[in-house]
Amino acid sequence: MSSSASEQPRGDQVWSSSSPPRSSTPPPQPLVGGLIESLSFRSCGFGRAAVSAFEKEDLRARAALPQRLRAAVHAALRAKDPSAGAFAYVAGNAAARGGRGGGGSGGGREVSAANPWFEVAHDDAPESPLVAFVNPRSGGRLGPVLKTRLQELIGEDQAALVTSGWLRRSADLHNALIRALAGSARPHLALPLYAHLLRAGHHPTPHTLPSLLKSLALSPAVPGARGLALAVHAHAVKLGLAGFLLVSNALIRVHAGLLGRLSDALVLLRTAASVDASTFNTLITAYARAGRVTDARAMFDEMPARNAVSWSAMVNGYVQAGDGREALGLFARMQADGVRPDDTVLVGVLAACAQLGVLEQGKWVHGYLKANNIRITVFLGTALVDMYAKCGEMQLAMEVFKVMKEKNVLAWTTMIKGLAMHGRGSEALELFSQMERLGVKPDDIAFIGALCACTHTGLVDKGRELFDSMVRKYGIKPKIEHYGCMVDLLARNGLLNEAREMVEKMPMKPDALIWGALMAGCRFHKNVELAEYVVKHWIELEPDKSGAYVLLGNIYAASGRHASAREIRHLMREKGVDKTPGCSTVEIKGVIHQFIVGDLSHPFIEEILSKWDEIDSRIRLEEGYVPDKKEVLLDIEEEEKENALSRHSEKMAIAFALINTSDDMPIRIVKNLRVCHDCHHVTKLISKVYGREIIVRDRTRFHLFKDGSCSCKDYW
Repeated sequence: MSSSASEQPRGDQVWSSSSPPRSSTPPPQPLVGGLIESLSFRSCGFGRAAVSAFEKEDLRARAALPQRLRAAVHAALRAKDPSAGAFAYVAGNAAARGGRGGGGSGGGREVSAANPWFEVAHDDAPESPLVAFVNPRSGGRLGPVLKTRLQELIGEDQAALVTSGWLRRSADLHNALIRALAGSARPHLALPLYAHLLRAGHHPTPHTLPSLLKSLALSPAVPGARGLALAVHAHAVKLGLAGFLLVSNALIRVHAGLLGRLSDALVLLRTAASVDASTFNTLITAYARAGRVTDARAMFDEMPARNAVSWSAMVNGYVQAGDGREALGLFARMQADGVRPDDTVLVGVLAACAQLGVLEQGKWVHGYLKANNIRITVFLGTALVDMYAKCGEMQLAMEVFKVMKEKNVLAWTTMIKGLAMHGRGSEALELFSQMERLGVKPDDIAFIGALCACTHTGLVDKGRELFDSMVRKYGIKPKIEHYGCMVDLLARNGLLNEAREMVEKMPMKPDALIWGALMAGCRFHKNVELAEYVVKHWIELEPDKSGAYVLLGNIYAASGRHASAREIRHLMREKGVDKTPGCSTVEIKGVIHQFIVGDLSHPFIEEILSKWDEIDSRIRLEEGYVPDKKEVLLDIEEEEKENALSRHSEKMAIAFALINTSDDMPIRIVKNLRVCHDCHHVTKLISKVYGREIIVRDRTRFHLFKDGSCSCKDYW
């Protein structure tokens, strides 16, 4: 088949490159001279070996056919009539076969008179496959019905592919099968099939190469996948296909994704004959995934027109970068521009609300879904559950979860982790058991949620049982996160030697989270010797971060070793290690207010400080509060230490919330660090003296303060 085409494929909107888009980012150096053009396609893996591998796959798939079907297939291949042809072999099931027309019983063949291209044969046995024969000798081109059917057979059923000798006679069939395989569970089979097409003397079309590149992107483990991607680029140039919009977009996508060459992808965009929204969206997404959100936003802002994918890529890019405020700001701009958000955007916005802990804005999104009769898909439902859980509204999270019509393992896991994070471990474990009873197989993330539930509930034996069942029952190899949960569980419950032994014997190198979990146990149980051992290893991993130093200093201070605590402070100064400043946020009437430790720049700071003086007086007078100055790792006077404690970010946020909320409203605070002992104690006292429910989400868990006590039972 000729590769020429009279008309260039178009997207939703095509823009001429006569006036290239502007960017604040300087253009990178062009592709190394002549690399793409000089690459030999065969040298990159599309030679005889690839074809042989494909033919072996053909034989293996044929051998897997049940005996009666195998006989029918072989008879069709030997026939001299138009029924002989290439065929796709698909692993089916009873439900799938029930929906297929043209199937007969007993393994025979039934030919559709309306479409001589296509016939189906299947066996009665429940485990038998569905086989579709495609006849390339019928003449003419493959019609859209057959192409769609091929896509269904290969894609939906996640098929294996088998070819016959007749395949080499039909370029159209090659191309249809390549496109179908790109959307299947075995995309790597498209690669040798493409080699088969070339060796048969056929050329790809502008629609073939994007599918082939997609197959490569989905098969990064294939040996030489990156070299093959460059080889496909070389072919696109040599065959004159690189200028087609579909092909150029696919090339940009593979350079930005599989190859990780963002600078080359940008060169391709700048030099493309035409671009559309998809071209920009590819780079926006790639920049965001690489953590280059500023570059992604520059690309987004220069787009002549944007579609829903553009907004979604940018909103989710901000969420991935941990900048939920920018994500919500962009969503507000999207609404002002009159752009209707799709599910992906709404999932990103809900994730931003969860990240920031802004309940009112999250509720607004939920109301938007209801007002616009938007169907709550499993993804939207899961995002709502996650948002409510991370905003401290477990009742609403559970209500959404219960009414979800479809629940996958991620939905169950999100609910389980939410309950665990709130200290409701028994409920989380019951939900985990319910999930198993309903036949939903837990994955590695679900086990993290279940192990966290054991940690927050102190169920050591149950945790050991779950950890063991991962491998024994489900064949899931524990990852470092699972070991972290077990170390945390053991250390919290005073089994420090067992926790240390697990760290030393785990099959991978411990990371900072592992050492941090062990250190938390040392702090709670005041084990100075083990804490010193932990810090020695921890600072090797993170020499410039303050976490290990601060915790060891606190342990020294709590143990009365004030000289050692001072040495830690001096060591931090010598190494230039600064403590990460505490930051707390509170949402008041839909507005997010941020407080940073020691920062007095808030416009209402005078009222806040006055309120804090009132709070301080009341809890001292009514509850005998004495500041815990051991928390202050600074060489300053005792009075200054008290003042420094009073300026902690969560105290300022609580004071501001007490001024601006009614007495019956819970106060919700989100903090970036672990709550210190003094702030934890003070918040308990405030909840009692002022009769307020205060919910604080720190970096490890939720704390529900009510009537002078905390849901964490003073272990966090």
